[in-house]
This record gives sequence, C-alpha cells and structure tokens, in this order.
Amino acid sequence: MKKFLTIFVCLVFCPTLLASQYGLHTPDSGFVRNFQDQEDERILFILDFSNSMTEPLEGSTKARLMLDTMKQILPKINPNAWVGLRIYGHRMGFTPVEACRASTLVSPILKNNTPYIEQSLEKAKPRGMTPITYSLKQAIKYDFMGFSGKKHIILLTDGGENCDESPCTFVMELIRVRRDVKIDVIAFNVQNSDDLEQLECTALVTSGKFYNAQTAAELLDGFNNSIEAAKSVEAKIILPK
Repeated sequence: MKKFLTIFVCLVFCPTLLASQYGLHTPDSGFVRNFQDQEDERILFILDFSNSMTEPLEGSTKARLMLDTMKQILPKINPNAWVGLRIYGHRMGFTPVEACRASTLVSPILKNNTPYIEQSLEKAKPRGMTPITYSLKQAIKYDFMGFSGKKHIILLTDGGENCDESPCTFVMELIRVRRDVKIDVIAFNVQNSDDLEQLECTALVTSGKFYNAQTAAELLDGFNNSIEAAKSVEAKIILPK
C-alpha cells in the first residue's frame, strides 16, 4: 500500500515540480504541452545590458531606446507564441571571470509571456561586460531544455564580445552537431568593423538574419523583421457587395 501511495504521489506532483524548476507550463497554468506545442518555434530574446548601453544616442540612451522599442514590438507577438528573455551584462562581479558570467534567464520560454518580459526588462540596469558567447552557450544548453522543434534566438548587442571568446567560432562548431538553432543578430550602433564581422558571422552561419541598426528606427525595423512569423494576425471581415 505504501509503495502504491508513493507511486501515486510522484505521478501527481513530480511533473509539477520539474515544470517549476525549468519554467515550463503545466496543465494547472492553463496550457498543455502536446505534440504540436513541441514542434512550435521557440523565441528567446538575448538583450545587452552592458555598461556601454548607458551611452547617449538620439537624445536618450541606447538602453532606453532598446526598452522603448521592446515596448512597441512585444504587444505584436501572438499570445500563443513561445517567448522568453535572457539578459547579459547586468552585473559587474568582483572579478573579470564573474563579470563574464553575467547572463541570466529572467523570463523562461512560455506562452502569453510578453507582459512578464516587459516587467523583467524594467528591472534590469546596464552595468557590466559583454559575454555574448557565454550567453549563447547557456541559452542553447539550458533555456531550450525539453523543447524539440526550431529554436530562434534574437540577440541584440551594441558591441563585440569582450570576454575572450568568439561567438562566430562557437556557432561554427555548433552547426556541426545541430541545425535546430537560428540566431538573428541586431548590432545596435556598433562602429568597430571587426565586431560587426563577428556578429554577422554569428547570424549567417546559423541561417539567421543580421541587422546593422545605427538608429532607433533601424532598431525597430530589425526587431519587427525578426518576430515577423510570431506576430498576431489581424482578422478582417469582408462584407459581400
């Protein structure tokens, strides 16, 4: 009898515990992860909160322009799309090694998630370095855990990697073993040609898109194009003549 009760309790509660650990929806939260859900594309924003995002641009700061742009595009995303948010550079750390590990999944990949992403963005402050490669490694290894189908990363940065790694080299190694990850890269007001080459490589090697956005308007265009497939479709009623 005790063995039966143990099995029963595990069947009821273990899936919920696992879901809470990895940030997955459970039936109690109103969603059921069926086969179709498994095949849907997952979108993960990876956004730059390094110290250079405090630099002025167009009467504001790069960080503020990024946040204002996100406020414009998030409402356009279909509530049924799976979307999450990782940020990097949001803390300094006591050593360069710690600063180069400043990357956090602040909003797991879920449906109907855009309001929570917006809330998480307002809490983050630009502070540290630019661990792009580490962020990509963490995202691919952990953030998409348990999901099959396509993985779509939208990476924004205002500069190149400064943690002794190469995102271009990393993705070239990545595509040798898996082809389910696409990375769109938005280079926001990046001036260094070597950095631009690295970032463009990161996108193109994964069959993603590369956007060299020098202004807020170009930043908005880049985000809009990257989320095109996930936008809500407006229904139009055509009356007979």
